[in-house]
Amino acid sequence: MGPHPAVAAIRLAVRRTLTDLAVEAGSTFGAPVRAPRSRPSAEPVPAGAVVGAAGAPAQATTLIGNARRHPSGLPRTPAAPGSPLVLVAVSGGADSMALATATAFEAPKLGLRVGAVTIDHGLQEGSAARAQQVVERLRELGLDPVEAIPVRVGHQGGPENAAREARYAALDEAAERHRAIAVLLGHTRDDQAETVLLGLARGSGSRSLAGMPAQKGRYRRPLLELDRSATRRACSAQSIPIWDDPHNSDPAYTRSRVRHEVLPVLEKHLGAGVVEALARTARLFRDDADALDQWAALAERDLRTGEGSLDVAKLAELPSAVRRRVFRRAALRAGCPAGDLFARHLETVDQLVTGWRGQGPLHLPGGVEATRRCGTLVFRRQSD
Repeated sequence: MGPHPAVAAIRLAVRRTLTDLAVEAGSTFGAPVRAPRSRPSAEPVPAGAVVGAAGAPAQATTLIGNARRHPSGLPRTPAAPGSPLVLVAVSGGADSMALATATAFEAPKLGLRVGAVTIDHGLQEGSAARAQQVVERLRELGLDPVEAIPVRVGHQGGPENAAREARYAALDEAAERHRAIAVLLGHTRDDQAETVLLGLARGSGSRSLAGMPAQKGRYRRPLLELDRSATRRACSAQSIPIWDDPHNSDPAYTRSRVRHEVLPVLEKHLGAGVVEALARTARLFRDDADALDQWAALAERDLRTGEGSLDVAKLAELPSAVRRRVFRRAALRAGCPAGDLFARHLETVDQLVTGWRGQGPLHLPGGVEATRRCGTLVFRRQSD
């Protein structure tokens, strides 16, 4: 009898991502190390040894971390020492625990090691103890290395943005320290739909409406095509303990309101399939946004002057969608924080090209200034 359908779907999604990673890493590390099937009958079995199905003691070297068996019931063997390492970001919730469990099952088959990181944001009482519980569960699943990293959450951009910035900074540091080839994130199709709705509400451009990419830098999101309910069913089928973060149901947080109030209303009045439709919209926007970004990168290279400013006459010839992307690239290069630079800022900058009336400098986030001077557009920090 095969695994539960939700378990099988998650493993398949993870296997596809890990296969790509193994190819990218040029993995020639071979198959997992396996223990001998038997010992000579004259050799005594050590006291306390784990005995296999054939009566032969299983060797500790065949186990990943502290785990003796996977939740599937199948014994596991580790990838060879020195194999590429993949880290899983785990909160303890159903999405990330299902992802970690599937990764621990699939990775050794491809010669990959698996570790995990859980972030303690310190925003709730007892968060350190809870993070340690997650670490212990992950070690029982066989992930190694596993660590809990405390972070300090600031206030810039609101609590959700500040927590996200702190989380990704810690994950980046852990990936560098452990020399991981990738970090897997447990975002699902439901998360993608929420992201699209948030982008619509903020009046963001197509890049924001494109949602979260399946791949960006070292980060991979294997579960973006699966519903959140699948991860809960998978954890239940494998008796994996999960923790529901109370922040996920706290109406003080915008994403929580979208999840528990906005999406259910849309499903009720527009019918089932809203989440899938929003996720499909994100994929379509992403294709368009990728093409426009490539166009903007080429255009910026062609119209940049020797002093690093942008030629206004050539900017005016570009379609507005491409021109705004050129502005964004220049502003980010000058020091604008990406999370604080919105469409309304770029529309204002556009007036320096298409509605020039002798305006003064424009002040952008991060202390960056956009100025039109002598037929060129200059982006620089005010302190420079």
